[in-house]
Amino acid sequence: MTYKPPLPEDLERLKNELGKSSGEMAELFGLASGRQWRRYLSTDENNKRDMGMHMLFFAMARLVLPPEDIERVLARMRKVGGMVDLSETTGEDGSSQD
Repeated sequence: MTYKPPLPEDLERLKNELGKSSGEMAELFGLASGRQWRRYLSTDENNKRDMGMHMLFFAMARLVLPPEDIERVLARMRKVGGMVDLSETTGEDGSSQD
């Protein structure tokens, strides 16, 4: 498999196309905060992050698949012992950010 992450300007364009805030983009990608999301937009070599394939896949799946299909995948994750609740956002310190 080959994967090349989107460039910061690609992610910024997606954010603008969706009309979402940094916090909403963080939620879509499963990040803890808008601050974390903005690191993926950074061009500062000391502060930037590349978007991992699994995170990009997760967010794009949430954009294109019906909620029932997402729930089927989550149910399978739970069946193998994972715990996931997309309605709850957890901060970087582990505290709930609802």
